[in-house]
Amino acid sequence: MKNRKYFFWYISGVFFLFLIWEAVSRFYNSTLIFPGPLPVLYSLFQLMQNRSFYVILGNTFLRVMLGMIISVPIGLVFGIAAGLDKKAGAFLAPLFSLIAATPVMSVILIAYLFLGAEKTPVFTAFLMVFPVMSANTAEGICNVDPRLVELFDVYKISLKEKLRLLYIPSIMPFVLSGMQSSFSLCWKVVVAAEVLVQPFRAIGTGMQQARARLETPELFAFTLATVTLAALLQLLIKLKPFHKRTFNES
Repeated sequence: MKNRKYFFWYISGVFFLFLIWEAVSRFYNSTLIFPGPLPVLYSLFQLMQNRSFYVILGNTFLRVMLGMIISVPIGLVFGIAAGLDKKAGAFLAPLFSLIAATPVMSVILIAYLFLGAEKTPVFTAFLMVFPVMSANTAEGICNVDPRLVELFDVYKISLKEKLRLLYIPSIMPFVLSGMQSSFSLCWKVVVAAEVLVQPFRAIGTGMQQARARLETPELFAFTLATVTLAALLQLLIKLKPFHKRTFNES
C-alpha cells in the first residue's frame, strides 16, 4: 500500500517536471532554442527507427560499465587500505585531493593527448569515480564497531578472515551508496568526454553533431535517452533483491 502511494507521488513528480519543461518551451516559443516534450519525443522516436542509434547507446553504455568495472574494485582496495591504516590514508590523501581539485575538462583534454578518442571517456570516468568509491569504502571501514574489531583481535583472527567476516559485510551499505552516486557521475563524465573528443558512434558525439546541425530536438532526445538509461541503472542497484543477495553472499 505504501509503495503504491509513493509510486503515485513519483509519477506526479515526473509529470510536474514535464509540465515545467512544456512551460519553458512555450516561453521561448522556438524549437531551435528550447523544444517542448512532444518534439523531443518525436525526435527520439525517429532516432529509435535507426539501428545505429542502438549501437550509439551500446557504445556509451559499455564505456560507462568499463569505467565502473575498473573503478569499483580498485576503489575498494585503496579504500580498505586507507581505512585500516592511517599511514596509508595519509599517503593517499594528496592523490585524492589532486583528483578532486582537477577540472574534469582538463582531465579529458590531457587524456586525449595520449589515449585517443576511444579510451579517453573510460579513463576519465575511472579517474572521477575511483576517489568516490575509495572515500565511501574508507568511511565504511571507519564506521565498523570498534568492539567487534577488539573481539576479533582477542581471538587472533587473521586479517583475511576479518575482512571476509567483519569488514566487507559492514561496508556494503557504503559501497552500494558509492555505486549509486558513481553511476550517475560516470554517465555525466563519459558523455562529457564524448562531446569533447567525439569517438565513433557515441551519445556525446551524437549530441555534438546535433548541435552543429542546429537540431535542438535531437540534442534533447539524446539527453533524454542518457537520463533514462542512467536512471534505470540506478533503479537496478536500489532494488531490494539485489541488496539481499549482496549481504547474503557476503
